[in-house]
Amino acid sequence: MSGTIQNNLITVRQGDSFAINVCVRDGCKPINLTGATLLMQVRDAGGNIIFGVTGTDVDVAHGKMALLLTPAETSAAVGDYVTDIQLTGADGSVNTIYPANVNTIATFRITPQVTEG
Repeated sequence: MSGTIQNNLITVRQGDSFAINVCVRDGCKPINLTGATLLMQVRDAGGNIIFGVTGTDVDVAHGKMALLLTPAETSAAVGDYVTDIQLTGADGSVNTIYPANVNTIATFRITPQVTEG
């Protein structure tokens, strides 16, 4: 699973699978995510949705979920898009957990591939 995550940038090679593992904590203590949902959307500059992914439970009692990107999602055109990741709690509260800085928008970058299957 290839890709990188930085403060405001997720990079993945076109057509590759990529798992984004999320661990939510309050200080050093994991937050129980039972009943929570995780959602990532990737949009172009015009606001059109390129794809969206809903999180998969990993160990929700210990704050762990994952966004599993498939080649279907990452096969979009090479380029830069905008993204964020939102966590909706069981109580209905919504928090954007990526990017962490509320004054920025994250970039989702798809880089060229050479080998096509």
